[in-house]
Parts: sequence; structure tokens; C-alpha cells
Amino acid sequence: MMRRTLLAAVGAMALTFPALAQNKVTRIVVAFAPGGPVDTVGRILAEQLTKDLGRQVIVDNKPGANGAIGAQDVLRSAPDGNTMWITSVGAVAINPALYPDLPYNMTKDFAPVSIVVNNVEILVVNPKNPAKSPKDFIANAKANPDTSVASSGIGSIPHLAMEQLGDATGAKFMHVPFKGAAPAIAEVLGGHVSGFFGDVPGLISYIKSGRLTPIAVASAKRHPALPDIPTFEEHGFKGIDTNNWYALFVSAKTAPDVVASLNKSVRTALMNPEVNAKLTSLGADPAPSTPEELAAILKGDTDKWGILIKAKQIKAE
Repeated sequence: MMRRTLLAAVGAMALTFPALAQNKVTRIVVAFAPGGPVDTVGRILAEQLTKDLGRQVIVDNKPGANGAIGAQDVLRSAPDGNTMWITSVGAVAINPALYPDLPYNMTKDFAPVSIVVNNVEILVVNPKNPAKSPKDFIANAKANPDTSVASSGIGSIPHLAMEQLGDATGAKFMHVPFKGAAPAIAEVLGGHVSGFFGDVPGLISYIKSGRLTPIAVASAKRHPALPDIPTFEEHGFKGIDTNNWYALFVSAKTAPDVVASLNKSVRTALMNPEVNAKLTSLGADPAPSTPEELAAILKGDTDKWGILIKAKQIKAE
């Protein structure tokens, strides 16, 4: 009886993940170097999927070319569900507007699996900066045309959040782009730039330690890990709603039943209390979705960021 029960359980697990019978290692391709927030989230997810599925799920870092190297690696792999791509908004919803010759097409080449986490932006300043609220920061910017805001690169979510803030308030900022969030944060810590919009996971430790002062959250609602920090909208500034979500995609050639099974496995992993707690402690907001919900969010953000990039005539570096 026990043997039949065990066999039935193993069979059920195989049904939730069709690629299991192929006895292959499942890869989650990360289009960034190890150690960053997308990589960290991917590793937490891979660890739980390994436990849930009884097979090895690993993170495979393929950084470079603004996500294109990782994307093409996925497309070159067999479309059997054993290769997934975890990426933030940039490579999938911003790159199409920045790079006219992008070597992949999100609509034609990829199938959505699930949102993994929501990851909103927050504006921070050096504690020595007298600004303690958006109104202070905006008033200072209007009085001082050299008010500088750092970003992690031209066309990045932090850059576009700054543009949204300017449109919402009429303030003008001196944009100071860097190659990544780390040097931008360093410049704020050193007092060399006035502020920085960044992902909550990358800033939460600085905020909680008092090394950076939070001004407001660029989201429709407060962040669960920082519930005391109001949104820009609560301060009266609308249209500053920036979510640098992370999501999973597979090749569009992947069979629909495999995509559905991947979605089920990912949703189960993200609803695990330990996984949820780990991600929340990082400042990420676990947000599993259906493939259809991810497809709708991707389209909406592609349109939104494309309109802003065109209006501001933003050109890739």
C-alpha cells in the first residue's frame, strides 16, 4: 500500500512538471552577473523548485548586451521547459523602444510563465540633504537647476522614474547616468548627487541603517517591507508609478501544457511561507501570476515606457 502511494505521488509530481521524465537539469537563465537582485531572487526560487520537484534547478548567469545574451541563450535551447529566463522590466518592456535592431521579439519569440516579484522604485537622498519629503525635494530642484539625480543607466527604470517625477511636478533635473546601481548609490552616499531612484531590494539595507533617507515610493501603494514610507501619490504627485518587476519567460515554441505546468510549479514555490519570507526580507514583493496576467502587464508596460522614451527622445548608450 505504501509503495503504491509513493508511486502515485511521484507520478503526480511528474504531471506537474512534464520535463521531469527527461532527467535534465533545469536552468533559470539570469541576464545579469551573480550577486545582483535578479540573481538573488532567481536563486531563492531555484532552491525551492529543486526541493518541490525533486530535481536540480540551477541559475545560469548570462550577462551582457542589456539582456540580449540571456534572451538568445534561452531561444537557442530546446523548448522543453528546462530553460527559463528570469528578467526585470528593462530587457522585455524597455529594450524594444531603446534598440530598434533588438535580436529578439517578446511577442513572437517568448511565452510568459509568471511574475515572480514586484519591485518598485524608491527615491532616496543623503541624510545630510535637507529634503525629507517629495515637496522639499521638488522645491529644492526648482530653486536649484543643478539638482542632480543619478540612475543605473540611460533608459533604465531609475532614469524613467526620474522622468516621470519631472513630468508630474514640472521640476527639471540633471540626469547623471552610471553603469549599474552600485556606483549610483555610492555617489548618493558620498553626497555627490542629490538623489537616486532605485529598486527597494538594493536600497532597503541602507534605509534601515539610516545611511540613506527615503523620500517616497514610486508605486500605487506602500511597500510591505517599508510600510511607514508614503507614496508620491499620497503626497499629491500622480503618475509616478514604477514597477521594475521580475518575471519568467520561456521560448514561444514551448508546448502550452508545459508552460501551464511551469506556472503551477512557480506559483507553488512562491506561496511557500519560507520563500515568501526570504523574498519579502530582501524588499521584493512576491507576486505570482497567470501567464495571461503577465502577458497583459508586459504589453501595458511596453506601451507605457515606449511612449515616454519616444516623448523624451531617449537614446541608448
